[in-house]
Formats: sequence, structure tokens, C-alpha cells
Amino acid sequence: MEEDILIQISNRIKERRREKNITVQELAQRASVSKGLISQIENSRTIPSLIVLIEIIKSLEIDLNEFFKDIRSKNNSVPILVKRKAEYSHFEKEHAMGFHYQRIFTQSINKSTIDIVILELEPDALRPLVETDAFEYKYILSGSVEYQFNEDFISLNEGDSMLFDGRIPHTPKNLGTTTARMLVIYFFEEKK
Repeated sequence: MEEDILIQISNRIKERRREKNITVQELAQRASVSKGLISQIENSRTIPSLIVLIEIIKSLEIDLNEFFKDIRSKNNSVPILVKRKAEYSHFEKEHAMGFHYQRIFTQSINKSTIDIVILELEPDALRPLVETDAFEYKYILSGSVEYQFNEDFISLNEGDSMLFDGRIPHTPKNLGTTTARMLVIYFFEEKK
């Protein structure tokens, strides 16, 4: 299901529930599902099965055709964008030694920005814990890396990946004796 359709369905359920002055708990009981599931659906955190969705709509006493009327996919075509390895830009950030970044691609997409980077982490690379105002996706291309999040540590090996909220203080450490490489994708949401 396309994300924009999911959001439209979630918003419509929440709006109709509020219009009818029904609590989340009441709707959950009527649809024979948990209160937590209704909350997750209304907040676009989960996709309900078709049967559950139909039960929720019936529980709101709305005709199915009326409910789905005007729900449309935005379906804007996105051009294919290619950036060759020789076009990557090198940059430095923070006060760090042994961190070599290559920006692969930065593109603004639907009120957010995605920044795609390759990070090469030398065996003796060092920096303090940092915070990023973005969600971060890490894919280990080669080597072994240990991420520190405050007092917690997570080890990742080649082929492992991770997604996290960059506002949690974090830093990586190369566990090997050769340079570790990772693909890093930052998802920045635009401020309203």
C-alpha cells in the first residue's frame, strides 16, 4: 500500500471516530481489536489487514464506498537520477580524526531531505558522541563496526544494517584492523 494512501486511510478513520464522538477504546471494542492496534492504525504506524479495516469502517457506521471516496494515490512520476562514483563530493564534519565522508546524493523529497553518504572509518577513528536531527540508516559494506548509543553498544558486520533516530547520542568505532566502509542514509524532516 502506498504511504500516502495509508496516511489518508489513517486520517479518515481518526476523523470519523472523532466526528462520531467515539473513543479509541470504544472503537476497538466494536471492531473486536485491541486499543493499541486502533492507535497504531490512526497514527499510520501499521497497515491493517483488509478484514480488520472493513470491521473498523463498519464499526464507524460508514458505507465502504463513502469511506474510500476521494482516497487517491498522488502517483507523481519521479525521474531516475544517477550519480557516478567520480561525482561524489568529499567532506569533513565534526571534530573527528580518521572519518572520510563521500556524499553520494542529496535530494529533497516531499517535504524531507535524504542525504546518502559513504563513510570510511579507519581503525583508529575517534570522535565524541554526536546527535543528528535525522533518522539514520547504516549499511556495513565492509569490516566490523560497533555503535555506541549512550551506554549501549551494538556490533555490526559486513552486510548488517541499522536504522535509528539520530537524536540519540551515538558514535561508531571500527572493530577491525583495516578501514571499515558503510553506506549512510540520513532522512531529514523539514520543520513546519
